[in-house]
Amino acid sequence: MSTITTSRRGLLAAFAATLVVAAPKASNAFSFLRGAGDIRRIHMYSGRTGESLDTIYWIEGEYIPEALKEITRFMRDWRTNDVKTIDPRTVDIAAASHRLLETSEPFMLLSGYRSPATNAMLRSRSGGVARNSLHMRGMAADLRLKSRSVGQVYSAALSCRAGGVGKYARSDFVHMDCGDVRSWQG
Repeated sequence: MSTITTSRRGLLAAFAATLVVAAPKASNAFSFLRGAGDIRRIHMYSGRTGESLDTIYWIEGEYIPEALKEITRFMRDWRTNDVKTIDPRTVDIAAASHRLLETSEPFMLLSGYRSPATNAMLRSRSGGVARNSLHMRGMAADLRLKSRSVGQVYSAALSCRAGGVGKYARSDFVHMDCGDVRSWQG
C-alpha cells in the first residue's frame, strides 16, 4: 500500500544514515523533538486493517508530502474508509513519544481519523467519546504498545507538553492529540 517507491525509500534511508553521522543542526521543530536530528520517523500498524506503516516523514526541517499522504491514508476511518488529512503535529507527538520510549516495536493504531458517523456511533456506546472529538478533525490518535505499559506511554506523551493526552488503562491505550495542552484519565 506504500505510496513511496522503493527507490525513494532507499534514497531517504541513505540520506538519513548520512545525517545521523553528521552533527545535525537545530531545527524549528517543537521543543520536544529537538535533539532528534533533522529526521522524523513514524512506525505503526493497524490490527483492524492488517496494514503497517514505517516511514520517514520529515527531513531537514521539511515535511515530506508523499509520506504525509501515506500517513493520512493509513490513519483513515477503517469503518467507513473515509480519509481526512492528518495534522502533522499529531504525528510529531506520536513520533516523539515513541522515541522517548526507546523501542523498535511499532505503535498499534486503534483510532486515527473518525468520520462524524463513526464518532456518533462510538459516542452512543461510551461516555468517554467527545461530541466534538479531535479525531474528526484529523488531530488525534489512540495508540498502544505491547512492550510498554499504558502508564509509560502516557508519561512519554505528557512529557512532550504539546497537546492533549488521555490515559485509558482499562482499555489499554493512550490518546494523543495536537489540541490544547491538557491531560486526563478515562
